[in-house]
Amino acid sequence: MATAQVSEAEKVYILHGIRDDLRVDGRGCEDYRHMEVETDVVSNTDGSAKVTLGHTAVLVGVKAEIGKPRPMIPDEGYLEFFVDCSANATPEFEGRGGEELGTELSNTLYKVFNNQHSLDLRSLCISPGEHCWVLYVDVLLLQCDGNLYDAISVAIKAALFNTKIPKVHISSDDEGGKEIELSDDPYDCMRLDVENVPCMVTLCKIGHRHVVDVTLQEKACSVASLVISVTHKGVITCTRKVGRGSLDPESICEMTEAGKRVGKALHSPLMKLLQQEESLGKKRQKVGFLG
Repeated sequence: MATAQVSEAEKVYILHGIRDDLRVDGRGCEDYRHMEVETDVVSNTDGSAKVTLGHTAVLVGVKAEIGKPRPMIPDEGYLEFFVDCSANATPEFEGRGGEELGTELSNTLYKVFNNQHSLDLRSLCISPGEHCWVLYVDVLLLQCDGNLYDAISVAIKAALFNTKIPKVHISSDDEGGKEIELSDDPYDCMRLDVENVPCMVTLCKIGHRHVVDVTLQEKACSVASLVISVTHKGVITCTRKVGRGSLDPESICEMTEAGKRVGKALHSPLMKLLQQEESLGKKRQKVGFLG
């Protein structure tokens, strides 16, 4: 994980500010930095999005391919995640420095997104037990300035909203086998219902308070963090503690309630922004990465 060197005087300054609900950049403890979301930014994917949160930048691409359902759930499709920590994001990711973080992020994404509570995986089934859609979600960290989990989850939700899966037509051949034909019409496609797709909220324990969307400098003052994935209804689908420090039961309860409150407030403006951008169609000016 990318880190920042902070002197003892700076730590005291940050701690005293957070104690009074006033952070270094003027935000309150439960405020996010300015966030920019742009969809349809990579042309050779079925769906893509770029999210910039402060100086943290994440690019997500989704590719839909036909695969075989898993034996235990033959009537569902599934998602595969890969997280690439670019060496340009921070010097600490050079060589194989980002592999451990990439694996850690991927494992968390599997728990958060690859289940029926987050996405209707049955809609990805083509022929039970034989064919299904597999969504390969590739995450690229372009720049790292804290709060990776939140930025990645918003980018994935935006990319899944933007994903267009071709309609499938199944016919029988002369020998009784099944033939799969994909529609060539770009408008004859299936869209995913992402309303229940959760957003992750990371709360860091700094002093006696918990803080949302920390910078690297604030992260250096934190002993432990709690990552909570929350749906638009405030339902928690996954919880994970990050960091070497400990959290007492009272703090965990307070952080959980704050995470639910912040997570619910995050969904509505995000969906409104995505729908507004979608309505612009081809009139939208593309200025994004590889747009």
